[in-house]
Amino acid sequence: MPERVAENVYIFSSETYAQLNAGAVVGPEWSVIIDTLIYPEETKGIRDFVEGRLGSPVRYLINTHYHFDHTLGNCWFPNATILSTKLCRELLDTRGRKALEISKEQNKELRDVKIVLPNVVFEVGSISIRVGKQTLTTIMLPGHSPDGIGVLIEEDRVLFAGDAMMAVPTILDGDIEQLEESLKRIPALKPENVVQGHGDVILRGEVGRVVDDDIRYLAYIKRHAKKALRRRDPEGYLASLDIEETGMSRILLNGSAPELHKRNLLTQYHKLKAEQ
Repeated sequence: MPERVAENVYIFSSETYAQLNAGAVVGPEWSVIIDTLIYPEETKGIRDFVEGRLGSPVRYLINTHYHFDHTLGNCWFPNATILSTKLCRELLDTRGRKALEISKEQNKELRDVKIVLPNVVFEVGSISIRVGKQTLTTIMLPGHSPDGIGVLIEEDRVLFAGDAMMAVPTILDGDIEQLEESLKRIPALKPENVVQGHGDVILRGEVGRVVDDDIRYLAYIKRHAKKALRRRDPEGYLASLDIEETGMSRILLNGSAPELHKRNLLTQYHKLKAEQ
């Protein structure tokens, strides 16, 4: 069952994949979905709840970024207009297709999934959608990936942050400086709730602390990646840095936190090495 965080605003979470979240804003005549879940049955469950149980057809689907865990469900909403940045569409059409091909070889549950590209895109600024009494406005939040956006529900101050906020900040496909800047923007939006791309919902009183913790974590990544440049065995040094040293738990994101942590360190190290 979904979690309701405001009137007519719902969160759907994957039970199996890295605490992945998607959302729905349900209007009296039609609804908007924000991202999808990775497995077909989970995304079909969102559709059945919104359209079947609540009787509100999905008119729009917003992709916060191109990563396939958030976009594979596009194909299960054939009547919806899909919105994203132009860059998101381009990356989904290239990197997204390649990632799906690899994933289909490893996971039979994805055999019927197809890439469906956004059909309304924008490059700069933001777009707004009015759903009943609620206004949804997109916010540029790159860093986790270059195309990242969030969606702010203005009246309820609920922010769907995409992967700009995760239980473990992740830069494998992005830029650490950009992600820092995006994180700093979030408290200024004065959200009542922040729905992370992966992880628990953050309540108003916790937003500032969580953002500060995330920025400190990114500073840790930068500091140790720089130290690794001076080590005889840089990758061995980075592998020795346990995520619990940062104050984060190893069990976050269904236990994938240690691996993401190591990959963050390696990503930043290889970026610095290339710049040298």
